[in-house]
Amino acid sequence: MLELSNEKNVATAVAPAWTAEAAWSIYRLPFNDLLFKAQSIHRQHFDPNRVQLSKLLNIKTGGCPEDCGYCSQSAHNATGLAASKLMDVEKIVTEARKAKAAGATRYCMGAAWRNPKPRDMDAIVEVVGAVKTLGLETCMTLGMLDREQSDRLSAAGLDYYNHNIDTSERYYPQVTSTRTFSDRLDTLENVRQSGMRVCCGGILGMGEEEVDRVDMLVTLANLAEPPESVPINMLIPIAGTPLANAAPIGPIEFVRIIALARIMMPKSHVRLSAGRSAMTDEMQALCFFAGANSIFVGDTLLTAGNPANEADTKLFDRLGLLPA
Repeated sequence: MLELSNEKNVATAVAPAWTAEAAWSIYRLPFNDLLFKAQSIHRQHFDPNRVQLSKLLNIKTGGCPEDCGYCSQSAHNATGLAASKLMDVEKIVTEARKAKAAGATRYCMGAAWRNPKPRDMDAIVEVVGAVKTLGLETCMTLGMLDREQSDRLSAAGLDYYNHNIDTSERYYPQVTSTRTFSDRLDTLENVRQSGMRVCCGGILGMGEEEVDRVDMLVTLANLAEPPESVPINMLIPIAGTPLANAAPIGPIEFVRIIALARIMMPKSHVRLSAGRSAMTDEMQALCFFAGANSIFVGDTLLTAGNPANEADTKLFDRLGLLPA
């Protein structure tokens, strides 16, 4: 049995709370024991040989006023990336059709905003409806949302909203100064109260300590409802950003976080996200064994590289994996 800090409060249906100590004790298990535990839990809730495929499209590039130290799209970072306007609805739908033809079941759209402006909402609502007519699950990441905006997106039929907390609350001020950790949590609460599903994870390899990675998962698992989708990203260092020279996270440490996420959030999809282009096939295989069961397909993630479809198909064939 897994150690949890509190018994379930049946009267209020509050999920058991994870303590940092309980999570850390599992994270530090012998590697084989950790992976066995994660895979055993994974098999209770998912087909271990199926992986959900998502496609991510950047529908508005660059010019973001946030100063996130990892981001090529921040106006504060000298990455040479030009800002663009919101992509036309017809072009977004065309790309969505291609994604579905390639096997994606979820279509994720990202815009480099601090938060959507009122003038943007009509177009965004139109995009949601147009993509949903293709039979795809829809996901967006548009920055922070107030309750009115999240209600409107929910009414339009948006299935998921992505808003990563990035790291632990302790380390968060080292990543960005233009918003707070609580700002992130406020948006997640607005999304949940509006009836949408939550996609929320973080980035590993930004100079944080191992305890920060564990604490990030504790925060997610202790939400009133854990995110249905938990993307775990490995930092892609980008020239011109403050984190361009960050020391990379070790493969074993990365896999440990994937396994811990699976154990702490057993019913969530754990997505192996940015950074796969820098991973060996063997590292990805360990991540799948540890409980990762979702990936982004396509050769680009927002502005960063991603393995080509041919490489993913070859890897799936080698491992006996099938699209979910």
